[in-house]
Amino acid sequence: MILVFDVGNSNIVLGVYQREKLLTYWRISTDRQKTADEYAVLIKSLFPYGQIDSREIKALVISSVVPPLNPVLEDMSQRYFGVEPLVVGPGVKTGISLKYENPREIGADRVVNAVAAFERYGGPVIVVDFGTATTFCAINAQGEYLGGAIAPGIGISSEALFQRAAKLPRIELIKPRSVIGRNTVSSMQSGVIYGFIGQVDGIVERMKAELNGVPVKVVATGGFAELIAADSHTIDVVDNFLTLEGLRLIYEKNCNPHV
Repeated sequence: MILVFDVGNSNIVLGVYQREKLLTYWRISTDRQKTADEYAVLIKSLFPYGQIDSREIKALVISSVVPPLNPVLEDMSQRYFGVEPLVVGPGVKTGISLKYENPREIGADRVVNAVAAFERYGGPVIVVDFGTATTFCAINAQGEYLGGAIAPGIGISSEALFQRAAKLPRIELIKPRSVIGRNTVSSMQSGVIYGFIGQVDGIVERMKAELNGVPVKVVATGGFAELIAADSHTIDVVDNFLTLEGLRLIYEKNCNPHV
């Protein structure tokens, strides 16, 4: 079995694969203060709920945009699972050519998403990942990562309204009944949700134009993907496990795939 980690700024999504099958997954809060021991206790405590025997974990793959946690998770992998983790970064085979001015600047999650999207849907493909930041990544028909766009995420944008505007409350991020809000909460929900739908469609349309107008598959992933995709006219498919699948594929490209 392979244990994969997608370490984001707000959450860590981890899953267990038996070859190509995702057996189970969990989402936990990203905590930069936790030690390797604390993460090990937390993660192993989840295993019984997925009927996973920790002794069956033979490999561990990490994609992280939180550098301080890398050594913590590497230590945990070595001490509690007895394996040297594969950390996505420079020198790791991905099968994707990075046409970026400085490839080292690309977040590991964006590379992992590109690998999975190109493998599953071919190219050209645009990936929209709704995380702490909303990222847009363009991959052409040759499997070349061309670049993309990075925007503030839905959660932090909504939280900024609450923190910086004295009379605005913290809101639940759900779609309101109408665009024209009849109270403060529904007005904020309308502005945030429909504002991001417009942002996504606008950026994707411009990316498509720069890809010479050829047919492009648009794949959404991340926590708010389904919420935004419901009213977006550019998103073709929501793939909630795109990043986990990318981690599995990268493991296959670098190590023994029959674990």
